[in-house]
Amino acid sequence: MNLTRTNRKLHSWVAILTALPVFVVLATGLLLQLKKQLRWVQPPTAKGSASVPTVSFDAILKAANTAPDAKIVTWADIDRLDVRPGQGVVKVRAINGWEVQIDTATGAVLQTAFRRSDFIEAMHDGSFFHEHAKLWIFLPSGLLLLLLWLTGIYLWLAPRLTRLLRTRPHLSPS
Repeated sequence: MNLTRTNRKLHSWVAILTALPVFVVLATGLLLQLKKQLRWVQPPTAKGSASVPTVSFDAILKAANTAPDAKIVTWADIDRLDVRPGQGVVKVRAINGWEVQIDTATGAVLQTAFRRSDFIEAMHDGSFFHEHAKLWIFLPSGLLLLLLWLTGIYLWLAPRLTRLLRTRPHLSPS
């Protein structure tokens, strides 16, 4: 059987099978590459008034309560805290996707914005779709993409090597 013909068929079918997952990975990857430049993806980090955090956890929760869009009432409404001492800010990420940035010295709300980067990252790695999609769809698609790359290199390289060996017979192995 002809290796080039088999390679072309394999290359075509693998491309079809992986088209959708690879598109999702590429599109979300591009957005994640630009997350610091696109406010729509991730809000920029505000600058607080001091580099040494002095605000208490209670004050952080009270400040977060004042942001109506975040809908934070108790600690159960908070996904995580991201403390940036050098910038004097703590980012309070609500479970609904909203982010409240609070000054670590005064406890004042500096900014409230919707954060899409976590959602985009979950789509990027496949965990958004289902807990098993990561390992059963996105990982195999990544491996098949590697196979596509290898077969594509072969399909590109084979005719060039054949031509080179025809024009310069002294280069072919004897």
